[in-house]
Formats: sequence, structure tokens, C-alpha cells
Amino acid sequence: MDIRKNSTWIALCALLGVVLAGCVETRTQRVHHEVVDDGTITSHVTSALSNDPRTKTRDIAVQTHGGTVQLNGFVDSTDSKVRAAELARNVRGVQSVDNNLLVRDTRSTMGETIDDSVITAKVKTALIGDPATKARQISVETLHGVVQLSGFVDSDAERDQATVVAKGVAGVHDVRNDLAVKQYH
Repeated sequence: MDIRKNSTWIALCALLGVVLAGCVETRTQRVHHEVVDDGTITSHVTSALSNDPRTKTRDIAVQTHGGTVQLNGFVDSTDSKVRAAELARNVRGVQSVDNNLLVRDTRSTMGETIDDSVITAKVKTALIGDPATKARQISVETLHGVVQLSGFVDSDAERDQATVVAKGVAGVHDVRNDLAVKQYH
């Protein structure tokens, strides 16, 4: 009887040792298999952009889905656009970067800026009122009457409908649809 108890006890201890050894990660394993969530990536990219003197983050919106970072909005130069993408790529957990930044003409007047703000508000309101679009998933920026739609949506139909809705707003000259359809793994 003691031999059976000892054999069982030894087998249980051995099994527990194997299980515990499998749970222990080395430093390289933890780093290699570590998954960074999208919210953390977005925060780190936003922080990197705001700490860089060449990028002006007030006009850059950052969104992340499945490790893919979208940079949306407007910058003052091609150098700023390139630098923003470079900074985003260097953040841990970023799989890819969609650089949708547009280089703006810095000669806009105050009236144009106000008109663009009104158009942005009207497009957002129209998207909220449309049952086929989830407005909270869609970012809207406007420059000289050109509306940029960006973010991650659930389907091609929602992406297409957002364009239709935006084009239907008075004052919109053109729509640049940079919406990406979420890929579920």
C-alpha cells in the first residue's frame, strides 16, 4: 500500500513539476510571445508623436485595430508625414502602419477653417443619423471642403455608405475614404 501511495505521490509531483516548468517563461519567451493590446499601442504612438518636435499631433488622429495603426488627419509637410509613420512603426506591438495623413496647404484663411469645422460637424451628424453607419468608429477631418473618413468599420457596405452620407452634406467638394474593414482573426 505504501508503495502505491509513494508511486502516486511521485507521479503527481513529477506532473506538477512539468506543468510548472511549462508555465515559467524566460525573458526572451515573454518578449517574443507578448501581445500588446490596441489601446496601449494607440497610446504609445500618440505619445511618440507628441514628444517629437517634427510632428504636430493636434491634427493627427491615431487608431489601431489588430496591431495595424492608422494615422489620419493633416500635417504641414511631407517630412512630418514620413516622420509620423516612422515613429509609429517603432512602437512595440505595431504590425503595420496605414499612413493616411494629408499634407495641407498652410495658406488657408480663418473663414476656410471655420467652414471646414462646420462641414466636419455636419458630416459627423449625418453619420450618426444613418442607421447603416457606426459613427463612433469613423473619424472625420475636413480641409478645403475635402472630407477624410478614417478608422475601422465592420463591413464594405458600411465603408461605402459612409462615403454616400458624406457626399450628401452641403459644402463637401470631395470625400477621401480611408476607412479600413476590420479583419477578424
